[in-house]
This record gives sequence, C-alpha cells and structure tokens, in this order.
Amino acid sequence: MVFATAEKAQNPHSNVAKIIAWVYAALLVIMLVAQLIAYEDFTPLISANYLATSPYGGAAAISGLLVFAEVFALPFLLRMALSPLMRWFSMVCGLAVAGIWLKLTIGAVVSKNHFIDNYGLLGSKVPLHSGTVAIMISLVLLVLAIWSAWGLWPARKK
Repeated sequence: MVFATAEKAQNPHSNVAKIIAWVYAALLVIMLVAQLIAYEDFTPLISANYLATSPYGGAAAISGLLVFAEVFALPFLLRMALSPLMRWFSMVCGLAVAGIWLKLTIGAVVSKNHFIDNYGLLGSKVPLHSGTVAIMISLVLLVLAIWSAWGLWPARKK
C-alpha cells in the first residue's frame, strides 16, 4: 500500500449509506457556504456565543478549524479517488465537524443563561435562535457522520 497514490473508493455497504453520505455532504456544503459568505462576522459570532471567557484567538482557531474540516470532509463523503491516508483524514474531518458543533452547542445551551441571537451553524447571515434546534441539528450531523463513516469505511477488504 502506497500512501501517495490515489485509489478509487471501495463500494459502500449499501446504497442507503451512499445516499446518507451525499446528504451529509450537501448539508456540509450549505453550512460551509453560509459560513464563508460573511466569514469576517463568523469568528466574532463564535467568540461571543461559545468562548466568552477565551481570548479572540481561540475563536479564530475554532472557526478556521470548522471551515477547514468541512472542506476536507467532502472528498471522503463524495467517494473521490484519494490516497489511503487522505481518505482516513477526510473521514476524521467529517466526524470532527459534527463532534465540534455538538460540543459547542451543548456547551452554549448549558452555560448561557441569556438568549443567544445566533448559534452560527449557518454562519452569521442566517440566524438560528433556538438552542434546542441547534442541538438537534448537531445531533443529526453526528448521526449522519457516523453512518457515513460506517457505510464508506476505508479499511474494508476488497
């Protein structure tokens, strides 16, 4: 196995897993575009809602990491020809996006006593006001990420 050569993706467990991966990829693209439309407002949004006690640099790192992971999750979900190492990295990015958003939304809902104007899942231009809805969307993202990782698992025998 050479890590520098691209290989075609293995067949998924089922067509349902392939469709779930496409749905998750579509949701990530929608989130990514919404976040990048006004990225200059996305970092202060993350800072205000999730990192009130942390310096501004922490919010810049988290918002950059989220956008980076959303972009790099797409090749695995779309079953592109990738090297084995990149396929694993892309799968981990897909799981990380859902995990980070779930941690952020649950943390904000549990720790905040006041109303949050926008949870930021769809950037700063499309407000998401309800904490319960934000947690539910994050849970759906996590279920889709786990199902996609299971259905397109890169370590199966051919």
